[in-house]
Amino acid sequence: MSMKTVRAGVIGVLLAAGTVLAPQPASAAPFDLAGWATQGGGTTGGGNASPVTVTSSSALISAMQSSSPAVIRVSGSIAISGMQKVASNKTLIGVGSTAAITGGGLNIANASNVIVRNINFRGWSDDAINVQYSTRVWIDHNQFSNGNDGAVDVKRASDYVTVSWNKFIDHDKTMLLGHSDSNGGEDRGKLRVTYHHNWFAGTNQRHPRVRFGNPVHVYNNYYASIGSYGVASTMEAGVLVEGNYFENTEDPFHRGEGSSPAGSLVARNNHFVNSGSGDAGGSVRSIPYSYTLDSASSVKSSVSSGAGTGRI
Repeated sequence: MSMKTVRAGVIGVLLAAGTVLAPQPASAAPFDLAGWATQGGGTTGGGNASPVTVTSSSALISAMQSSSPAVIRVSGSIAISGMQKVASNKTLIGVGSTAAITGGGLNIANASNVIVRNINFRGWSDDAINVQYSTRVWIDHNQFSNGNDGAVDVKRASDYVTVSWNKFIDHDKTMLLGHSDSNGGEDRGKLRVTYHHNWFAGTNQRHPRVRFGNPVHVYNNYYASIGSYGVASTMEAGVLVEGNYFENTEDPFHRGEGSSPAGSLVARNNHFVNSGSGDAGGSVRSIPYSYTLDSASSVKSSVSSGAGTGRI
């Protein structure tokens, strides 16, 4: 597998459309935390707290909403209703490949330092995961399918978020970043999110749809048979779309969406199979962290074997 490590700052203050950095030989990408959630002090969730295993909605909700740091092991399928709050300093991690949260979703609101890993989200009534007014959040190795609104939505001044190695199946509005063109007073200078090594399998739109965040980093994701579009940069956003694998995706990325004006989008090192070429333009702020970049042509293989539940 061909990869390269990109050191913080090597991209420069602004990225011009069409910049190309050729990947170099290296080892396989690890499942460790990378991207924006490493910034601002990093993301450790419940840290070294003694793990507690939950098998019921009441136990799950009680543990998630505790004021103390907690490592919460989700065992089996747990049905919840509505959006249930997740407090600061929490790790939620599924046991095995079958751990599931169904019917409702997680509301990471006014919180910091939260990790959600290895959980199957199905049939949520609002959002599967909503992040708002929160910082230092890592959403990793989950699977999302057949829900109502957003799968992973990040909004309202949230910052320092990484969404990695997740699988999204048969869903429409996959990932919104920034909920409104009129919320610039809260969102400018924030909404900095990294999306990497996610697998979008037959989903429709918002992978992600971005407002205000700059730089937003979308790298090494696998887009398979996307219905409407892949990535949209709108309303003052700056998005780096790098090293992704687009297959059977007519509109891989573009600027502007609906009534939202065009943002900036820099695309480089992407791989296209039976897909359109996309619409890029403008410049994007520097990526401040180091990261390991797969060769785009290898992304289908690495992501399809590594994304989703039961891999960690």
